[in-house]
Amino acid sequence: MFSKASMYHLEAPRAGSFALAEKTGGIPAVARSGGRSPIMADSGNSFFSALIRRKRIGADAAEASQLNRCLSTFDLTLLGVGGTLGLGIYVLAGQVASTKAGPAVVLSFLVAAIASVFSGLCYAEFGSRVPRAGSAYVYSYVTVGEFMAFVIGWNLILEYIIGTASVARGYSGYLDSLVNHTIEEHMRKWMPIGVSWLSSYPDLCALAITLFLAGKWNCIAPLLLLAGGVKESTKFNNAFTAINLLVVIYVVIVGSFKADIANWQLKPKDVPSGHGKGGFFPYGIGGVLNGAASCFYGFVGFDVIATMGEEVRNPRRAIPVSIVVSLGVVFLAYFGVSIIETLLWPYYAQNVSAPLPFVFQQVGWSVAKWIITIGALAGLSTSLLGGMFPLPRVLYAMGTDGLIFRFLAIVHPGRKTPMIATAVSGIFAGVMAMMFNVEELANMMSIGTLLAYSLVAVSVLMLRYDVTRPSDGDADAPDSMPPDDQKRRSVMTMLFNLDKLASPTNATSLIVKSFTLCIGGLFMAVTALLVFAEADVLALRASVVAPLAVLSLAALFCIACILRQPRASTENLAFAVPLVPLIPLFNMFVNLYLMMRLPPATWARFAVWMVVGFWVCAKIECHSIPASADLSQGAVVATEEVELHAEQKCMLLGGLESQPGIVHATLLLLCVVGAFCVL
Repeated sequence: MFSKASMYHLEAPRAGSFALAEKTGGIPAVARSGGRSPIMADSGNSFFSALIRRKRIGADAAEASQLNRCLSTFDLTLLGVGGTLGLGIYVLAGQVASTKAGPAVVLSFLVAAIASVFSGLCYAEFGSRVPRAGSAYVYSYVTVGEFMAFVIGWNLILEYIIGTASVARGYSGYLDSLVNHTIEEHMRKWMPIGVSWLSSYPDLCALAITLFLAGKWNCIAPLLLLAGGVKESTKFNNAFTAINLLVVIYVVIVGSFKADIANWQLKPKDVPSGHGKGGFFPYGIGGVLNGAASCFYGFVGFDVIATMGEEVRNPRRAIPVSIVVSLGVVFLAYFGVSIIETLLWPYYAQNVSAPLPFVFQQVGWSVAKWIITIGALAGLSTSLLGGMFPLPRVLYAMGTDGLIFRFLAIVHPGRKTPMIATAVSGIFAGVMAMMFNVEELANMMSIGTLLAYSLVAVSVLMLRYDVTRPSDGDADAPDSMPPDDQKRRSVMTMLFNLDKLASPTNATSLIVKSFTLCIGGLFMAVTALLVFAEADVLALRASVVAPLAVLSLAALFCIACILRQPRASTENLAFAVPLVPLIPLFNMFVNLYLMMRLPPATWARFAVWMVVGFWVCAKIECHSIPASADLSQGAVVATEEVELHAEQKCMLLGGLESQPGIVHATLLLLCVVGAFCVL
């Protein structure tokens, strides 16, 4: 009777604590236990086993949720479009065209879109396998293990905080521009901040915007959006996304009447010094690729769809469809706007801060400036909401599993939303938007997103060649090797599957995992050479080309071995990535290449954030209750039956106080966020 009630299965037998989650008013047993969840604890395991233990989600458990399943495929698609099509379309196209790619920015968006689609395909398959809240965090937990899941989850928290703060700051700037920057002038005069690594003034407008979307603040705004229920928030998102798309269509149609192909055919003598050589490729193919790295940021946001797995109807179908459709819509919008923008006005004369209103004003259509500004505010609204959606749900998922503070897993019994996680995330994002120059932290979004995308690609690859499949709910699959694996097989027979095994075994699964790890290391070495020795590679210097060729051949050998291994069936999946393992491996290569192009300061800030994360994780581990690991399944159920109401009341009223180290963690987190900018 317990197997169907339990939400999660781990590889090692453990007691379950989620069986009575619905009876506790939406508070999982992990949140009420006062220590490490029995399902997550195993005192007999070694430290290494704890790092690699994985979550298994059965087919019936995957559909169970404490949250309200009220979103349709249409809602989910517009949520992805709104979260992705924000600040980028009003700033990114003109900026990349002016400084990196010229009119070929349209190809930069195409390259970035292709890379994003590959990541989206991997997300789509995992969304059909594991329709749970938490996105890449849950995905890596299912396949890679607990340690990597924490790394990814903690990284996603930082990504969404910075993304929300950045958009809130931009939104505030657009609002201020409508009143000729009066707010900024008064704040600089009356509340100046004389610290170089902070904002020159506290942006109270950005703080108010973030808190408005986050939920109740001091119990004085009961009608605020996110904590009021996901359905209400979705209506807000749908309306503003529709406005944003209408403005994009307006820009493309109206701008086409003033388009001038001569702006794509500029001669070198017509181009100012430092702006390339004119024509369609003023900065060469290298400029297109550099522009693609920047344009990739414009496609970040579709992963919000995957975080809504517990609040959408029919998630196995809705998630993959929404991801693919939203990426297609976003690409068409970027493609159309970048074409019109570079045809209306020369690429070198673009305004990098607000290019769209600028080019329409230059061609004599000032009224379009106000229409575009309205669209910008609508786009920023949905982008801000799209950033606020996944953050509390990642906190909820990690709190549910006991990897961070468990009070974050509390679900409001009436609205079925992770209310405390929403409030905490909104406060942190609002403080950063108010106090920090988020431009210095923008690259942190890239490293977190690319790392998450890479782990999802690796997870998809491993699942395809694994013996057991979480989508089938086969938690009791035997660990012993099948008869075919028990035979003595030569190395070549195993590496190239010469005996033509039809289904994966423990041995073939281990081969794939080992070669995937090797490929990851080889890809890192290859991308490092391509980035840091780019001039030598283009000059075909033997000292660089020779090791590059050896590394590439080694990677091809590993890929060939993986291609020969038997794969698991995907007939029960609503969506499956085609051309496995080629697409996941290509996705991983592109992501690693882009990560290598990030500046050293970004890696340093990332390291600081991870140190804080490990401290929080260790703090929770030290205060966990080992005795809970020794409870039998029956004892857990019996204890929950007896103390159900008392535990629920205690958690609701004193949940914050029962969390060890929460004050220390909060203070340390605020200090380290300031240290990011110093670095």
